[in-house]
Amino acid sequence: MILPAIRTMKDLETFLQTNYQYCVILDVHISQLESILSMLHNNEKLAFFHIDLIKGLAIDEAAVEFLIQKYKVYGVVTTKPKVIKRAKQLGAKTILRTFIIDSGSLKKSHRFIEASEPDYVEVLPGIATKIINKMSRNTQINIIAGGLIESTDEVEEAFNNGASYVTTSNRSLWQHYEKEK
Repeated sequence: MILPAIRTMKDLETFLQTNYQYCVILDVHISQLESILSMLHNNEKLAFFHIDLIKGLAIDEAAVEFLIQKYKVYGVVTTKPKVIKRAKQLGAKTILRTFIIDSGSLKKSHRFIEASEPDYVEVLPGIATKIINKMSRNTQINIIAGGLIESTDEVEEAFNNGASYVTTSNRSLWQHYEKEK
């Protein structure tokens, strides 16, 4: 399944017109949170907010408490295991974002997964299907492939190697996979 990645208000407006229920919100300013959440709520959509990319918000447990308690967000995305743990304690869904650039970062990711027990793990770059395959075989957690995915072939390869979801900001991929529902 595709998880549309939202970078701009235009992306959000496009997403709201789709049949997708979930998305990932990237690159927002703290002052936009209320209006974004209102738009999502009015259209019966849910979002994972990438807390590391919210301008004006620190990346710590207090920030995730603020986001969940004040705005009642559905879920959060972060690279920080402590933030994942706190978000889970507060009842939000969680995505641990991992960047796999070498064997050391792969080992570190496994430690982070064990320490935080996220609901999902996002592997970047999403075109690293060898790593997606290894991760999906070594954990019971659903794997999300994200980053640098630009074609249906790359999406299919990610799925064929164990990804449950693919995040992409490529609207043509949203449309392509939405038609297959």
